[in-house]
Amino acid sequence: MGETTESLDNISTILLALSDVAAGDYTKRLELALPETTPLGALCLGVNELVDSLGRAAHLATEAQRELEEKLRVVAAQREAIHQLSTPVIEIWHEVLCLPIVGLVDGARSTQMTESLLHAVVEKRARCVIVDITGIEIMDTHTVDLFMRMIGAVRLLGARCVMSGINPRVAETIVQMGLDLQGVETHHSLRSALRAWVKRAKRNRKKG
Repeated sequence: MGETTESLDNISTILLALSDVAAGDYTKRLELALPETTPLGALCLGVNELVDSLGRAAHLATEAQRELEEKLRVVAAQREAIHQLSTPVIEIWHEVLCLPIVGLVDGARSTQMTESLLHAVVEKRARCVIVDITGIEIMDTHTVDLFMRMIGAVRLLGARCVMSGINPRVAETIVQMGLDLQGVETHHSLRSALRAWVKRAKRNRKKG
């Protein structure tokens, strides 16, 4: 009877240990004074080995998760850096911002550029924005529409928005396709656009 009670107690202890393991606690070990040659002794040994194995696996999983999170943070930081480089908004004069655009402009990139530009207009209290498209080789109806939306959004914030850097190829494409820039002020270069703004600002100060 005594041996049966002791065996039941040992089994209860083993079950409690397994319950802790199931709950994610891999710190506990069975310390029952049972010979490994007995069924319960062998079971205790197996449980302890299982807990050790699960503990190591959990540790490796935690480390892997930390490494993954760190890599994700790095990727996010790199993505943000690329985003900033792909849509740089530069203050080139007092209250004058420039958005130089290089490469293909699609809907997603246009949205990013517009958001960055509008944020900068508010933050810098810009009165003029120069969208420089020197780095754009192809201009189609879709691209023009994206730029017109961007320019319209800037105007709603009370800033003037002009375009610069329209090369002969882009100008020819605009004419051939009958694209309408809807009265947008254009300049052949960024320097020309900035010079025009400075002259206008000086005239306004004299009038004031």
